[in-house]
Amino acid sequence: MRRTLLALLCAAVVAGVPASAHHSFAAHYFEEQTISIEGELVQFDYRSPHAWVHVVAKDTDGETQRFAAEWAGPTRLSQRGVMADTLKPGDWVIVSGSPGRNPSERRIHLKSIKRPADGWSWSR
Repeated sequence: MRRTLLALLCAAVVAGVPASAHHSFAAHYFEEQTISIEGELVQFDYRSPHAWVHVVAKDTDGETQRFAAEWAGPTRLSQRGVMADTLKPGDWVIVSGSPGRNPSERRIHLKSIKRPADGWSWSR
């Protein structure tokens, strides 16, 4: 009987804990570093668990590359006024964040984004 009650209690506690921390960004990004890119937004994926911003910009060698910036999830973004139609292909944006651990992937953990054309911006 005690085992059954203990198992039920443990199950109730686990069910009540939100699963928000599903992975560590530090495993994929150099969180202590910051880089910025400026370029044309080519795709905005507003999806769970994280939104992605894809930007064509010049790398440190001056070569045009496609970068992928991992953002917050749609629920958090919508609470801050960012919706699926907030960003559109063709928008000129400045993205700042932590660089990915594998430079060949050109990934960024997005910390801020600006659209200079109308002054719109978001930062965490």
